[in-house]
Amino acid sequence: MQFQIDNMTCGGCARSVTKAIHSVDPQAKVDVDLPQKRVTVESGVDRSAVASVLEDAGFSPRPAA
Repeated sequence: MQFQIDNMTCGGCARSVTKAIHSVDPQAKVDVDLPQKRVTVESGVDRSAVASVLEDAGFSPRPAA
């Protein structure tokens, strides 16, 4: 699954996104593309749960095009 996170602007944001996703799935594979503001997640957890933890962490995820 991919998310576009327009308010992810720095390395600290990327670490926070990764930490949030790992809070619901410690085994998730997270690939952050900071210049494109895109996050790719390989996880058994459903999209809505991942989006929810990202929102709780202060980000605005939307499905990537």
